[in-house]
Amino acid sequence: QVQLVESGGGLVVAGGSLRLSCAASDRTFRNVFMGWFRQAPGKEREFVATINRSGGITYYADSVKGRFTISRDNAKNSVYLQMNSLKPEDTAVYYCARSTGQWPPRRRSDYDYWGQGTQVTVSS
Repeated sequence: QVQLVESGGGLVVAGGSLRLSCAASDRTFRNVFMGWFRQAPGKEREFVATINRSGGITYYADSVKGRFTISRDNAKNSVYLQMNSLKPEDTAVYYCARSTGQWPPRRRSDYDYWGQGTQVTVSS
């Protein structure tokens, strides 16, 4: 059983930054893709970013491109999401997830394990 635990969420003023972390209890961590999704109240869970096994290739949703950066540390079994220039529309619960599917994994069905989520609230 793989466990993913997110942290780093919180309340921030528009224009500010937050860094989310996700720790994985997965001995195959370095062999899987990782991704971040988010879900705002009343909306579908949507893709945010994904990173390949080595961390050398990333892929972003258009809505966050240029503002968010996904990274990973395979030695620490962790993936991160640096969020800059935050906007009120970035307010959501953010989830990290693991994928063993095709690159780039952008659909929810591409992922097999999910964290419990961490709340990010951006005030205007």
